[in-house]
Amino acid sequence: MSRAAWFAGTLAALAAGGAGYVAGHGENPVPALAERARTEFARWSPGPMPAAQATAPAKATGPVVYFQDPDGKPVYSLSPMATADGREFRAVHASEDVRFDAPDSDEAMPADMAGNGMAGHDMATQDTGKAGDAKAAAGARRIQYYRNPMGLPDTSATPKKDSMGMDYIPVYEGEDSDGNVVTVSPGKVQRTGVRTEVVERRVVAQPVRVPGTVALDERRVTVIATRSDAYVDHVENVTTGDRVRKGQALVHVYSPEINAAAAQLIANPGFDGARRRLRNLNVSEAVIDEMERTRNVPMAITWSSARDGIVLQRTAIEGMKAAAGDTLFRIGDISTMWVLADVPERDLSNVRVGQAATIRLRSAPGRTFSGKVGTIYPQVNPETRATRVRIELPNPDGTLLPDMYADVEIATGDAKPVVAVPDDAVIDTGERQVVLIDRGEGRFEPKAVKVGVHGGGYTEIRDGVSTGDRVVTSANFLIDAESNLKAALQGLAPPKDDRQAADAGATP
Repeated sequence: MSRAAWFAGTLAALAAGGAGYVAGHGENPVPALAERARTEFARWSPGPMPAAQATAPAKATGPVVYFQDPDGKPVYSLSPMATADGREFRAVHASEDVRFDAPDSDEAMPADMAGNGMAGHDMATQDTGKAGDAKAAAGARRIQYYRNPMGLPDTSATPKKDSMGMDYIPVYEGEDSDGNVVTVSPGKVQRTGVRTEVVERRVVAQPVRVPGTVALDERRVTVIATRSDAYVDHVENVTTGDRVRKGQALVHVYSPEINAAAAQLIANPGFDGARRRLRNLNVSEAVIDEMERTRNVPMAITWSSARDGIVLQRTAIEGMKAAAGDTLFRIGDISTMWVLADVPERDLSNVRVGQAATIRLRSAPGRTFSGKVGTIYPQVNPETRATRVRIELPNPDGTLLPDMYADVEIATGDAKPVVAVPDDAVIDTGERQVVLIDRGEGRFEPKAVKVGVHGGGYTEIRDGVSTGDRVVTSANFLIDAESNLKAALQGLAPPKDDRQAADAGATP
């Protein structure tokens, strides 16, 4: 029978019933007929209810558990955020959250559907059959043992409670077949915001930032002085801060001892002893050659600059008497400067000769100077517990001046790429370090690792993982709380007493 024929027959029957109703009661039968028709139609019609009579969706309740992309894409966030075009993510409440784990037996069919008249419908029969299959599958699993709810390495063959009254957690057959692998339902993985990253080889460097001071290169400083008592006869127009060239005249001095040696040289041409005596008195070769050529002893001997540089100090004054060894001029070459940095004792093991260093001056904001660690001084300052490190810098434009303050950053670590993971991926228990390796399909394996240097947000892994592994970088401790990860971590260590050894089946 077609739906139209069946519907026409139903209306005819209702019309006949309505006529009898009017004859017996004398009331308007239209409301009663409409209600009766709606009930019968809902009961017997195989099609869906009209859209106007469909049940309105339930209002979302509970706290906001996460935020989802407004277009329904599989993009989630634990905090409010917006798409690239400015649309805000949709807030998902607890009642709207999608469950990805298998429903329990009492969740296979809603209670209101189990008790109504739909039990005889084909759809209800199919749902009931599925629920029965789920219950049968759950009942077929056999509980192997019960484990401590706090993750302690304590198991029991029968149900019991711990010292705080918490029930032990049943472990079903097949759940512990992967050893230390922990299985978390995909729904929980999604709700907790688990993120992973592939292990790669990268350069890991932890910069050491310390204060420093600019200083002269000790090898490029010259002092102009006489080796005998002398009188300053004349000083050239040179003063502190002036740049001088090698061989430029600085001061003219009269020394009786130098003049006596010069007279002996002229009186005995070719006598090497007189020339050697003048050399010992620090008379330059150019002045000695001039004496031999002119056969004349000058009243004042000229002292010249021994190098290119800057006059750092001038003490020579015309007419003054200078004793042997007194400094007349101090000349410094600033084409190369030193930066002396004090490295704390705790960071000294990471600093090596030849490592790159970056220097920033307070007098030159925004500008950086690059150099290398030249020397690590072999002593520790007992007052500051720091060791001085020397960095050599070229200074062609003279920006670096002695006694300037500097901020020094030394790039420690090996320049070669190493196996590294993000810092957030390492769980440090104090005694050892562990990372969670994502094995796929909600399976995570804790792996003990040996860590190396830290830097740039990454940690070197010397043993435990290899390139290509995928490690958990976010929600590590949420996984711990959700899946009793502590039990798996404790399983990596041997039992600590006879009772635990007996439960684990190991030899203490």
